[in-house]
Amino acid sequence: MHLDASPEPEARRPRLTPPIADARRAVRTALAEAAALPEPDPHDDHGPARPRPLSANALVMVGLSGGADSLALAAATAFEAPRAGYRAGAVVVNHGLQEGSAAVAEDAAAKAHALGLDPVFLEYVTVDPSAGGPEAAARAARHAAFDDVLRATGAERILLAHTLDDQAETVLLGLARGSGPSSLQGMRPDTGRLLRPFLCLRRSTTRAFCADSGLQPWDDPHNDDPSYTRVRVRHEVLPVLERELGPGVAEALARTAEQLREDDDALDGLALEWALELVSQTEDGAVALDVRGLAADPPALRQRIIRLVVSAEFGVSLSRAHTLAVAELITGWHGQGPLSLPGVRVVRQNGLLTFHPNT
Repeated sequence: MHLDASPEPEARRPRLTPPIADARRAVRTALAEAAALPEPDPHDDHGPARPRPLSANALVMVGLSGGADSLALAAATAFEAPRAGYRAGAVVVNHGLQEGSAAVAEDAAAKAHALGLDPVFLEYVTVDPSAGGPEAAARAARHAAFDDVLRATGAERILLAHTLDDQAETVLLGLARGSGPSSLQGMRPDTGRLLRPFLCLRRSTTRAFCADSGLQPWDDPHNDDPSYTRVRVRHEVLPVLERELGPGVAEALARTAEQLREDDDALDGLALEWALELVSQTEDGAVALDVRGLAADPPALRQRIIRLVVSAEFGVSLSRAHTLAVAELITGWHGQGPLSLPGVRVVRQNGLLTFHPNT
């Protein structure tokens, strides 16, 4: 639901304090980096899609819950975006999971108007907690609403207010689940759809921003509910690590995520270059990889090439177990028959590993 802008945005300007300066600088830097991205090669249909740069006078939308993080982001974006040549609006999603959620959403939308953001969308979604748990279901519903707003407005980014603390929690959760390097990379600053300017800021900075700006944030009771794993990590696990290992654990986890993203991007580039040397098409149109070339690769590169080819050609994300099963056709070959996986069938024959759609 699109809400019309208020006639007059809030006129009072807060005194510039370090938290306000830090938040504004984070938004300014994120917008500049998004604008400076290279244009993707239209002829490159291999590998992961690259984010497109922000266009001149692009519309960006802040995902606003009314909490301190997103309220600080909304205020900083309202200040910085016009100065960088962009239009800025907001999208507020009412998940309907708490009593009074409609009033909270309406108040957040009113704050967006008061800050001068336009357009402002208030989206109502239905969350099915049985679909992967309440957190995952709420996230899926929220992101579907974001997609609707992107299509309706032509906006080029949704700005989200995840902080360094959120990043540290994400990395720690990924480590505990044994999900591998991909999950330890945490959240990307810019996916081409979502832009996260505050990954360099602590949660305490956003609260100080709101206090210094005279903004009253909403405190989500779910953020203190220990039935959620992330809340236990936030209030119990990370404080214990800080106490026992010394300060700076959250920053160290965030640095780890950044370093792993850099490594992952570099390995993806190497895997793509080498995959193009190894890949071919068979007479029946199947995608094939040269077994001898793959066998000579280190396991990490070999498995990355397998995942890359399957993802690019079939849109399937192989699990680690499935990837290792495919790799076994290369390094543990003893005449096995075809390997049937979700979405793809893999056969070794005549020195080639061929991939067919598995319907």
